[in-house]
Amino acid sequence: MVAITLPDGSVRQFDGAVSGAAIAAAIGPGLAKAALAMSVNGKLVDLSTTLATDATVRFVTRKDPEALELIRHDAAHVLAEAVQALFPGTQVTIGPAIEHGFYYDFARNEPFTPDDFAAIEAKMKAIVAANAAFVREEWDRDEAIAFFKGKGEHYKAEIIQDLPREETISLYRQGGWVDLCRGPHMRGTGDVGTAFKRLKVAGAYWRGDHRNAVLQRIYGTAWRDEKELKAYLTMLEEAEKRDHRRLGREMGLFHLQEEAVGSVFWHPKGWRLWRTAENYVRRRLDAEGYVEVKTPQLLDRSFWEASGHWDKYAGAMFTATPRAEDAEEHKHGRILAIKPMNCPCHVQIFKQGIKSYRDLPLRLAEFGACHRYEPSGALHGIMRVRAFTQDDAHIFCTEDQITEETKSFIALLMSMYRDFGFTEVVIKFSDRPDVRAGEDAVWDKAEGALKAAVEAAGHPYTLNPGEGAFYGPKLEFVLRDAIGRDWQCGTLQVDFVLPERLDAEYVAADGSRRRPVMLHRAILGSFERFLGILIEQYAGRFPLWLAPLQVVVATITSEADAYARKVAAELAAAGLQVETDLRNEKINYKVREHSLAKVPLIAVVGRKEAEQDTVALRRLGGETQEVLALADAVARLRAEAMPPDLRPAGR
Repeated sequence: MVAITLPDGSVRQFDGAVSGAAIAAAIGPGLAKAALAMSVNGKLVDLSTTLATDATVRFVTRKDPEALELIRHDAAHVLAEAVQALFPGTQVTIGPAIEHGFYYDFARNEPFTPDDFAAIEAKMKAIVAANAAFVREEWDRDEAIAFFKGKGEHYKAEIIQDLPREETISLYRQGGWVDLCRGPHMRGTGDVGTAFKRLKVAGAYWRGDHRNAVLQRIYGTAWRDEKELKAYLTMLEEAEKRDHRRLGREMGLFHLQEEAVGSVFWHPKGWRLWRTAENYVRRRLDAEGYVEVKTPQLLDRSFWEASGHWDKYAGAMFTATPRAEDAEEHKHGRILAIKPMNCPCHVQIFKQGIKSYRDLPLRLAEFGACHRYEPSGALHGIMRVRAFTQDDAHIFCTEDQITEETKSFIALLMSMYRDFGFTEVVIKFSDRPDVRAGEDAVWDKAEGALKAAVEAAGHPYTLNPGEGAFYGPKLEFVLRDAIGRDWQCGTLQVDFVLPERLDAEYVAADGSRRRPVMLHRAILGSFERFLGILIEQYAGRFPLWLAPLQVVVATITSEADAYARKVAAELAAAGLQVETDLRNEKINYKVREHSLAKVPLIAVVGRKEAEQDTVALRRLGGETQEVLALADAVARLRAEAMPPDLRPAGR
C-alpha cells in the first residue's frame, strides 16, 4: 500500500505505485482537470511521476504561485520548437523561466528580423493548440551526447558533457520535438495557454563568457490569462515613458558616453539631486549615531586575499601594477586592486587602537566609491554601472546587540523609504550559498541570530534560499514602485567570518579578547541605481524637496525683468533652487517648455505682479494658477521644499 497525505491532512491509500495524474483523478474530476504538476515532499515534479512509497503531496493548479514559473518554462520550450520548425539549422542552447517571462538562446548565422517574430508567435500558438504531451525520458549520457551531436546540436552535447557524472540525463518530448531538460513540466503544450508575447531579441555570450560565441536571445513574457498579460504590457508601456535614461537626458541630469563605459557624467541639476539625497541620508545617519569615515580606493591584493574577496570577486576587480621604474614595488610584484566594496576597509579602522565592549555598538558609515567590472552587456543606464557609490555602513557589535541593532536599522530604513515615496516594502531572508566562507556551525549561529532579530522587529519575511553573501546570511529589502515593479535596494548581513579572517577584536567585560559581530548594511544601495529608480518612480516629477530645479520665475514682458530677479533672489534666500526665464518668448511657450522639463513650479510675473508685489504660481500638471503675495509665496514654498526629516513634527 502507498499512503498519500494531502494538504488538509487526509490520507489516500493506493494498492501500489501510483502516478500524480491518477491520484488527482481519484480525488475528483475537477482536480484532475485543473492540476498542472505536484509537489512531492516539497519537491515540484511532473504529474506523470510515479510514487511507490508514502509521500506528502500537494497539487499545483493555475492559481498557485508555482504555476507562473511552470507556464514560463514550458513557453520557452514552445518558443524553441517554433524557431527550429521555422528556421532549420538553428541550434538551441538554454531557455529558462525568469522574472516576468522567459528567454531562449539560439545559435543562428542570420539575425532574426521583425518579420520573423510575427511568424514565431503564430507558430507558438499552433504548437499550444496542438497540446502535445510533455513526456520525460531518462537517457544514457553517451547516447544523449551522440543524439544531439547527430542533430548538429553541439551546444546541447557540451552541456551534457559538463554535467556531473552522477547526474541523471533527462530529455522531454513534446510531439516530435525533443529537448534536454531537468523539468518539471506541465501536462502538455496546451497548458501554456495563449497569454504570452515575444518582447525583444538581444545578444548573449554562450555561458555568459565574452570569449565565447555570441548567441541570439529571444525574450518573451507569459501569464496565466489575458488579463494578467494586458496588465503587464501596460506596465511596460508606462515603464518606457519613465525610462530614466530618456528623462535624464531631457531634464539635463546626466549623460553616459563610450569613452567612460559604466561611469556617469553628472550635470549640475543631476548633481544637485544627488547632493539632496546624500545630505538627507547623512542627516539621518548622524541622528542615529553613525560616524562617517573615508577609506582608500587602492589596496594591495594581499588585503583582499586575507578577507576572502579575491577568490570570489577577482574577476570583477579592476587592478593596477606598479610602474617598471619603481624598482622596490616592481621587485615584489605588487598588485593593487580598486576596491569593489568597503567592508574590509572598515575593519581596518575598527582595529586602530584597543576597543572595549563599552565602545560597542560602533557604527561606521561611508559614502564609498567602488568599482566593479560589470560585463558591458549587463550595463543599463545608471541602474547598472561600473563606478558607483554606496551608502554603506558597518555596525560592530556584540552578539547580544544583534537584535536591537537590527530592529533600529529596519525602523530607520522603513522611515527613509517612506520619505522617498516608497510605502510597499518586502523583506527576504537569504541563507547560506553553496560557495561560502566559514564553518557550518558559524552559519547556523549567524542565521539563527538574524532570524530571531527580524522576528523580534515584528516584520514578516519570505525565504530566499542560497542567496546569502559568502560571509553571512542577509535580509534583502525589496521596494515596489509606482507602477508595480520590485527593486531590491537595502540589505542587512550578519557576519561572524570577516572579523575572524581580518583579526578584529574587542576587550569584553571580563577582560577577555573577543571577536565583534559585523553587521553590513545599506539602505539606498548604489546611489546611481537608487536615483535611477527615483527618476522612474516619479517619472521625473519629483516632490518639491527632491526636485533639482524647484522654481522657474518666468516673465510675461521684459518690463518685469527686474522684479523677476527680485523674486528669484528672495526664493533663493529661502533655500529654494530657482532660475529665471527672461527670454523674449510668449509665456505659454515658456510654461510648456519648463513643464516638459518637469519643473514643479513656475512663478509667472508681469507688469501687474511687479506693481502689486505678487506672483502667479503654476504647478506642474495643473491647469490653473494661484496668485499670492510674494512674501506668502516665499513662506509657503520654503515650507513645502523642506526635506521630510527637517519638517516640524506633525507636518
